[in-house]
Amino acid sequence: MRLAVTQLSNFFARTQSLVVLSGAGVSTGSGIPDYRDRNGNWKHAQPIQYGDFLRSSGSRKRYWQRSYLGWRRFSAAQPNTAHHALVALEATGKVDTLITQNVDGLHRRAGSRSVIDLHGDLSQIRCVSCNKPQSRADYQQRLAGANPTWETEVFRYRPDGDAEVAELNQNDFIVPACTHCDGVVKPDVVMFGESVPKTRVAKAMAAVHRAEALLVVGSSLTVFSGFRFARAAKAQQKPIAIVNLGRTRADELATLKIDADCSPVLASALEVLAA
Repeated sequence: MRLAVTQLSNFFARTQSLVVLSGAGVSTGSGIPDYRDRNGNWKHAQPIQYGDFLRSSGSRKRYWQRSYLGWRRFSAAQPNTAHHALVALEATGKVDTLITQNVDGLHRRAGSRSVIDLHGDLSQIRCVSCNKPQSRADYQQRLAGANPTWETEVFRYRPDGDAEVAELNQNDFIVPACTHCDGVVKPDVVMFGESVPKTRVAKAMAAVHRAEALLVVGSSLTVFSGFRFARAAKAQQKPIAIVNLGRTRADELATLKIDADCSPVLASALEVLAA
């Protein structure tokens, strides 16, 4: 680990302007599971597809049942060492923008200021008809009020506030509609099968163009929404450092690849940089 820390601190020292791209591996230390193993394979069943969510009331009930249970733990998560290390890195003036693929809001809660929530924010819901936002905490109360006796056993928790549960009975679970137009509500995140808003991608890509280098932390970059930024940085001949436990889609593009848990490596590298 000592060599990895030295290499990363040198990377920071050589760079005046960084874009940070973070993924699920940053939040595992906060008790939020990640999606993939060291080889990039799914650890869980794949999440619900956006098309299925829109087409099927049964699919929506299944989603909100699991999310209703999973939200209790997800919403209680606190920033960990990796989040605080990235705040410290921003405090050096070297971070132009932090682009996160996570939807847990922990970067902002830790104190990061220049954040782009690439895939949205699970603390909000939004109506697919009138586009009105609402607090997820408030919607949790509405779910509880509509289903006062509903409960089931949680086998394990999944990424994005989801849970694997013992039994689902679609018929006895009520999903409240939008309070403004009675439309369908969804989590205010980019679901699988849904596109990242173009304006959000453009803002993130502009940050990559401005910065001198790219730092990827805790992401396998398996999905294109994150990989595109590594590809863009490489096309512009900008250095790329990756700190991730296991392989990533961009390993061959990286100037520096560190196969390790990002939390201790980031924290130690920042200590060396500040010395």
